Amino acid sequence: MTDTNAVGWFDIYVADLKRAGTFYEAVLGYKLQTIEDPTGETQMLAFPAEMSAYGASGALVKSPHGHPGAGGTMVYFSVEDCSTQEVLVSKAGGMVLRPKFSIGAFGWVTLCLDTEGNQFGLNSRH
Repeated sequence: MTDTNAVGWFDIYVADLKRAGTFYEAVLGYKLQTIEDPTGETQMLAFPAEMSAYGASGALVKSPHGHPGAGGTMVYFSVEDCSTQEVLVSKAGGMVLRPKFSIGAFGWVTLCLDTEGNQFGLNSRH
């Protein structure tokens, strides 16, 4: 399958869905949307997505099947300039683990911790 991206969806596990939703909305400026789990086992807030566009979407998920924490899969959010969102991370209750740094031809990255203990990255071209 070479006509699709390797990642089609992601889940970020959370303990407090409302707190996590508020955090990501404040940092990224997105309005997250409630989506229903047909099994009724999880509560989910989805990131906005145009499924035919480049990249992948995903959701914050409160589930008995997964728990938040650093050291697992890293999700990098594409932003205009890492410095802008970096300031918002602390204001929203998260923590900047490594301020904006160059990754050469691939742009810039900031490494952060959200309100649930999940590590994530911000990635920008400037």
